[in-house]
Amino acid sequence: MQVVRDPAAFPRLTNAVVTSGTFDGVHLGHQKILQRLQEVARQTGGPSVVITYWPHPRLVLAPPPSHPEPKTLYLLNTLEERIEKLDAYGVDYLLIVPFTEEFAGWSSEQYIRELLLDTVGTSKLVIGYDHRFGKNREGSFEYLQQHAAEYGLEVEEIPRADVDAVGVSSTRIRRALEVGDVGTANRYLGYDYPFTGTVVRGQQLGRTIGYPTANIQCEETLKQVPGRGVYAVMATTAAGTRHPAMLNIGVRPTVGGSLQETVEAHLLDFDGDLYDQPLTVQFVNRLRDEQKFSGLDALKAQLALDADAARQHLVGG
Repeated sequence: MQVVRDPAAFPRLTNAVVTSGTFDGVHLGHQKILQRLQEVARQTGGPSVVITYWPHPRLVLAPPPSHPEPKTLYLLNTLEERIEKLDAYGVDYLLIVPFTEEFAGWSSEQYIRELLLDTVGTSKLVIGYDHRFGKNREGSFEYLQQHAAEYGLEVEEIPRADVDAVGVSSTRIRRALEVGDVGTANRYLGYDYPFTGTVVRGQQLGRTIGYPTANIQCEETLKQVPGRGVYAVMATTAAGTRHPAMLNIGVRPTVGGSLQETVEAHLLDFDGDLYDQPLTVQFVNRLRDEQKFSGLDALKAQLALDADAARQHLVGG
């Protein structure tokens, strides 16, 4: 997949089959669109193109008061995660359009002529149900249909029945993650929710009770962190090795607490130095709430139970 981060550098194509959207999470609903995009591209013999935006439009434009997510928006994917997921669908080109207030002010006609036609060379557009574009979301499937001949475009909309059958949205996934329901989030995503960061030095208290942890710090501060609790996760090191692990998100109340929430993973049956290296964890199951124990002995006993539970979920024993 060729990734282009500047529309001015995009190689104008002929017979391009295009879809556009934010694609945060690249969830099951998005995957239906991508599958259809590839089907049409194979049928027409044209290259497949995904147009996406960075940063997320909601981070540039204030949402209306009635929006279901009026608070700070957290992201299901970092940009690199989104690129990786889209690449897995065999897309030929990914155009990442910088989302600015100026771009948000483009009319629907400007969007079609300048971006879809002049920049990309779109021949056929595949869009999800109720897809909107242009200033104040004025552009719609109906508008495209009415002006298809004028623009020389074919337009296909994924039927509402297909979208409703999936019953998924990025908002629903964020809400599930907020309360630690990674099982529901994973079902909607179609894959285990990932979190990547650099292993930084913490207080190293875990070592004193036989459970050293990797304190994971994500550079993308708006990446959605699941709710506080203990989880069974699969961890992938910089060397590419995968290890079952248990992970705690919280403020470590038993050992004096922390002002900042931490994300700490203990890799089961692993011995090695992970400091200053990237570590990716994929959330498989939630084990329990974060708890305050009477002391280190009680905490250590619970961690042994957590390790057994994590193994059951991850490797079957």
